[in-house]
Amino acid sequence: MLSWLPLALLTALCLAGYNFFIKLAAAHLPPAVGAVVLQVVAAGLGAAWLVRLKLLGQPLAVSGRGLGLAALAGLSVGLAEILTFVVFKRGVPASTGTPVIVGGSVLLAAVLGLVVLREGLTLAQASGLGLIVAGIVLLARG
Repeated sequence: MLSWLPLALLTALCLAGYNFFIKLAAAHLPPAVGAVVLQVVAAGLGAAWLVRLKLLGQPLAVSGRGLGLAALAGLSVGLAEILTFVVFKRGVPASTGTPVIVGGSVLLAAVLGLVVLREGLTLAQASGLGLIVAGIVLLARG
């Protein structure tokens, strides 16, 4: 097994919880309130990790470019959180909305990797992306 795969699967589990709990919360909160609570908790977790690293004496090299790109990622995830709350507030089932949102994000990130970063793609990987497209089409029709 590839050394990164268990960590990636744990990350997938965390993202599953993220989408699942947004689905549940959307029935009880306005999207803006849910998104703010989610972001405050996530920022607190990140801050605790940063403090821990600092206390352990870990070097924390920071660049302006890195901060700018992280800010763009934060903008993207903040908008994604708000929009996910809105989607689920409209009654979309988690079993449909989550695969469309996550699958669509995987597909678009792969396209950005190919076009902007000029990354390569094997036939097996291209087939996987094709299956994601087919899955999104099938889920959207239901």
